[in-house]
Amino acid sequence: MMTERLKFPKLAGFFKVSLLTLVMLSAPGGAVAETTADPFQPFNRAMFTFNDAVDRVLIRPLAVGYRAVLPQQIRNGVNNFFNNLRAPTTLLNDILQGKPQRAQETVNRFLVNSTIGILGFVDIATRLGFPEHQEDYGQTLAVWGVPAGPYIVLPLLGPSTVRDAVGKVPEFYIADPLWEPDDTAVTIARFGVRAIDIRSRLLDLDRIIQMQVDPYLFFRETYLQNRRRAIMDGVQPDRAPASEDFEQKLLEE
Repeated sequence: MMTERLKFPKLAGFFKVSLLTLVMLSAPGGAVAETTADPFQPFNRAMFTFNDAVDRVLIRPLAVGYRAVLPQQIRNGVNNFFNNLRAPTTLLNDILQGKPQRAQETVNRFLVNSTIGILGFVDIATRLGFPEHQEDYGQTLAVWGVPAGPYIVLPLLGPSTVRDAVGKVPEFYIADPLWEPDDTAVTIARFGVRAIDIRSRLLDLDRIIQMQVDPYLFFRETYLQNRRRAIMDGVQPDRAPASEDFEQKLLEE
């Protein structure tokens, strides 16, 4: 059963991280760093190739069909629903990081969207002045001072660091209020819908990947930059305002 838990819950994270970070290096100051510690690079490149093959053969074709069949409004509702389900995890990590104000915002968002927002399908909270943010256990470990460790690409789970990989463990047991890790069929169905929805939002950015000389390095650096940004609660002192506005539009998708 542990094998099943490791296989499905977080592959969606691979696509979501990509959605939030793919364009970061195309903005000023986003050049690929050559000094990033990557002692596992041979393994990482093999896993990157494997994950890319899964995407090309399975996930991307399904995402193309999903986007073609369902209108934008419905797809937005699906995305909002899954984001809302994740609020308790964000709340717990807000508390663990000692951020009471952000914790209150998370509670407000969850209550408003779960009721007025029709179980989260409509993001009413943002319109009422409660902006969305997400926290996870990897971010909490970083706030506690745990070093990131080497970069690592996990099979199916995607880009990570040793610290973030450890931070994923609690979510293998409880990811949201409706999480049923012992029900394999439900796990696969939920994972599939979430992964396909997120991948459909990434389709327009595929051309950026195709422009890269080394996509592996591109994904590595964008992932690491995005994690630093998330740990700092979005603070990017060296980024141009226009770049931040563009990334915010992606975050709102």
